[in-house]
Amino acid sequence: MKYWLVKSEPFKYSWQKFNRDGSTFWDGVRNYQARNNLKEMKKGDLVLFYHSNEGKEVVGVAEVTREHYPDPTTEDAKWFVVDLKPVETLEKPVTLEMIKSDSRLQQIGLVKQGRLSVMALKKEEFDRILELSSSTS
Repeated sequence: MKYWLVKSEPFKYSWQKFNRDGSTFWDGVRNYQARNNLKEMKKGDLVLFYHSNEGKEVVGVAEVTREHYPDPTTEDAKWFVVDLKPVETLEKPVTLEMIKSDSRLQQIGLVKQGRLSVMALKKEEFDRILELSSSTS
């Protein structure tokens, strides 16, 4: 199993809307590195859902339910989507500031490549963000 983080601007597609929908295909990726990350996703992989621009926080966990296939929003065959379903809402959101200030998350893509919309995470990074969500401090 691999671990990922996807970003969405809440006014375009929020965690709340994702939960109401129950599933979605992750479209609109037009960056080659992000596209390659989508192609690497496997059914059952876990994905952190990050609200970008507004909020700047990890708000939930999703799961890949269908591996990459052609993006139905474009006729350009070089772009792909994956299907995701929501798994759980985080106990408390984990802000970008919390991530940046955590010594164990200094190498995370969210800090190193802030503009990338789909990124791989190490299991330790994924687990640490979940830990930050449930911590009482």
